[in-house]
Amino acid sequence: MSIFAIADLHLTQDVNKSMEKFGWIDYDKKIFENWQEKVTSEDLVIIPGDISWAMDTIDAYPDLEKIKIMPGKKVLLKGNHDYWWKSITSLNKYDKDMFFIQNNIFEFEDYVITGSRGWICPNDSKYTEHDEKMYQRETLRLENCLKLAQKTGKKIILIMHYPPTNDKKEPSNFTALAKKYDVPYLIYGHLHGNDNFNASIIGLVENTQYHLVSCDYLEFNLKKII
Repeated sequence: MSIFAIADLHLTQDVNKSMEKFGWIDYDKKIFENWQEKVTSEDLVIIPGDISWAMDTIDAYPDLEKIKIMPGKKVLLKGNHDYWWKSITSLNKYDKDMFFIQNNIFEFEDYVITGSRGWICPNDSKYTEHDEKMYQRETLRLENCLKLAQKTGKKIILIMHYPPTNDKKEPSNFTALAKKYDVPYLIYGHLHGNDNFNASIIGLVENTQYHLVSCDYLEFNLKKII
């Protein structure tokens, strides 16, 4: 049994949403070929956000189908571009091996996976009253999810889409929650490009291992977490 992660697949059927302008050439092919090579039916793959460019759920199904046919169980989280993500109840009926995280938990072997999208952390460059409102809301959501996860007695894997700190890597409500609930693994995406990859925590800090899993950071290869 292994647990892998990769974020920001940005799958699309719309040529106008192509990621090639960012240098992502045949990236989806690379991701799924690597997935086939690494993952077995006994494994789990975590996808923390920005899954599809689709605007409506029905238009996202072709992209979800690409994930569905891949080996292993899958846990998916909403990202800031996942506008197609509507009813969590309907999504969790889509496929028995795909589980969508939203104010809930997913247990896998000795681990429990939970999380929320997160938001921009307080910073000196761009932080509005709206950002503060969203930041506090996401703090509450994450803590509620962590309370549910803690009750299982299993090791917690906390997933977010946004990074858990600002670009100065200062402590945040999110890192405080990771410490409070003794979270051994925190996985996030959202950061793209060499200039931004170092804009949050990567590595071990206060007993939590922080993993950036944006697909371009991983060179479109799934990362083995456990």
